[in-house]
Amino acid sequence: MRVLVQRVTSAQVSVGGEVVGRIDPGAHGAPHGLVALVGATHTDTEANAKALADKVFRLRILDGERSAADLGAPILVISQFTLYADTAKGRRPSWNAAAPGSVAEPLVDTFADTLRELGATVATGRFGAHMHVELVNDGPVTLMLEG
Repeated sequence: MRVLVQRVTSAQVSVGGEVVGRIDPGAHGAPHGLVALVGATHTDTEANAKALADKVFRLRILDGERSAADLGAPILVISQFTLYADTAKGRRPSWNAAAPGSVAEPLVDTFADTLRELGATVATGRFGAHMHVELVNDGPVTLMLEG
């Protein structure tokens, strides 16, 4: 599994002009929140999803080297199969390493559900939809996690 994590001051995701997920860290008394773009490959398991969710929740990249767990910062989770693009040959990416939706969707759901179980406020995009993501990356801080 791959998770691209961005520290943000605000973020939202829309599908067909409708906002389906939004985080406002200031409303939660936090200076930042996180956007987690989550991709799955064929060999990923529920254990991978849970471990990465825990890591994201406790990752010390927010104000004062604190985590979302420390600050109660909200997290926007968005499925992102393109994290598994293979661009080694030619100009057209291959998506062969990305898990099919029937495998990836439950793993992305497990990732988001685990964050909620840990105590995070979580918003999500809509799996498989064409989404418009708006965010203000603060720092900028962007990290790639794999597990």
